[in-house]
Amino acid sequence: MHGLGLGGYDPDSQQEAAVAFRVTVAAEEQRISAHYHRKGQLILALKGAITCEVEHARWMVPPHHAMWLPGMVSHSNHATPNAQLCFLFIEPWSVVMPEHCCTLKISPLVRELIMALAARTPSQQRQPATQRLVQVLFDELPAQPQMQLQLPVSAHPKIRQMINHMEASPAERQTLVQWAQVFAMSERNLARLVVRETGLSFRRWRHQMQLILALQLLISGQSVQQAAQTLGYDSTTAFITMFKKGLGQTPGRYLAALGTE
Repeated sequence: MHGLGLGGYDPDSQQEAAVAFRVTVAAEEQRISAHYHRKGQLILALKGAITCEVEHARWMVPPHHAMWLPGMVSHSNHATPNAQLCFLFIEPWSVVMPEHCCTLKISPLVRELIMALAARTPSQQRQPATQRLVQVLFDELPAQPQMQLQLPVSAHPKIRQMINHMEASPAERQTLVQWAQVFAMSERNLARLVVRETGLSFRRWRHQMQLILALQLLISGQSVQQAAQTLGYDSTTAFITMFKKGLGQTPGRYLAALGTE
């Protein structure tokens, strides 16, 4: 199954070790429902961002990062408007990659190699020069560092209700006590449910959700002040503290490193 900008082309029909495509996401393709590929897939964000969801986690992919999806992993995608992406499809036997989904920080060299491969025509992709390019890419790709830009999710209806509400009304930022009241259950039982379903405490899980929402807002063009207001922070300073705690940098420094400022 294919999706998001391939125009009906099936990369799984190709036998090359690696094939790549560069796409600009159209408005009607911002959300792509669950699908999978036989090949492993790397989704590289060039401009804008994309969020990928698999069975137990949601992954944020900002510019100059990529989402790695092993073959046969069902996933859905949500891209920001006019996002520019590169898709790299890899035969499972061709290079050793992580066996689990992850977000990778992509070096300038690997980024240029993927873009160069995406620019090759089908006939050029079968030429020895392209095969040498692919081999250099395969030498470099496994060394890309993994980033903690994922939100553990669950099919449990209470977890889904909290996620949906946080996305729809991010400024409300309910506490564990408030959510326990919504669900007519004890605070302790809800805390245990969140840990069982996500592996994180409620506080850490909500912080990770806010961090991903913050990245989406900032990459979409909101200022730090606007993002802080959207997420319900009383001050910009409190928002910056939350962001720095999660990513080790202030929003301004982080965005500057991404080249989005």
